[in-house]
Amino acid sequence: MQHTIAQQITFTGVGLHSGAASVLTLKPAAADTGVMFRRIDVAGAEMVKALYANVVDTRNCTCLADTAGNTISTIEHLMAALSIMKIDNVLVEVTAPEMPIMDGAAAVFFTALRQVGTVEQTAPRRYLKVLKSVRFTDDKGNDVLLEPADKFSVRFEIEFPSKIVGHQVFDAVITPELFAAEIASCRTFCEKTQIDYLRSMGLIRGGSLDNAVVLDGETILNPGGFKVPNECVNHKVLDALGDMYTAGFPVIGRLTAQKTGHYHNNQVLKALFADKTNYEIIEE
Repeated sequence: MQHTIAQQITFTGVGLHSGAASVLTLKPAAADTGVMFRRIDVAGAEMVKALYANVVDTRNCTCLADTAGNTISTIEHLMAALSIMKIDNVLVEVTAPEMPIMDGAAAVFFTALRQVGTVEQTAPRRYLKVLKSVRFTDDKGNDVLLEPADKFSVRFEIEFPSKIVGHQVFDAVITPELFAAEIASCRTFCEKTQIDYLRSMGLIRGGSLDNAVVLDGETILNPGGFKVPNECVNHKVLDALGDMYTAGFPVIGRLTAQKTGHYHNNQVLKALFADKTNYEIIEE
């Protein structure tokens, strides 16, 4: 059956890219509502559903916008936590154009959602079952593939010049236990040399060693180092889980990604939904 959260939850923090203060409130929602976002700092702002078709920007994060152009960015970490917790219906209210980055991962959201729990609703839960393989490849050869499978699994591969990251591969069926142990705490990351460039673009103004992994050559600047050995690729998996939930349903299929990001995740969903024979909506 469908589920919503058992009670309201509030998070306070800053946006990773904007650096602006942001308050995020999750509220229970009725069956068949879906995951709905709203900017409550904008008078009369409408609710916008967390769907791939409502994504307007994928540079460094996933960003939604309503029909009036009110944006809400960096939704992917919360979306990943909601998907793993099997929360179908929730109203997400934000007081700024960007979600609070919290720990740079999903652990804060995931922990809070587990603490408050969920409520079973009267409507059956629906799933998106991939029937045909679809893929998107960019002009650099970065590639993402969605194909039929009995369960939702992810294979993600990254390659970085730094030996401290290097070649990393994640390949597993996604379960709540695996998410809790190896994915939820994995933070966004960047090279120290990228910081000045990103800030010149008006990005990562709220970034710090509290919410991001910063690599300096073969050194990790964060005290304590990585949370898990393959934290970098696992964070890419975290992002992909959140982006896949913008399908509007939990996905039953296999995602295979090579050196890809939010843009590629959004494009492969567009390719999937471009042909109704690629998928079916089922109840289990």
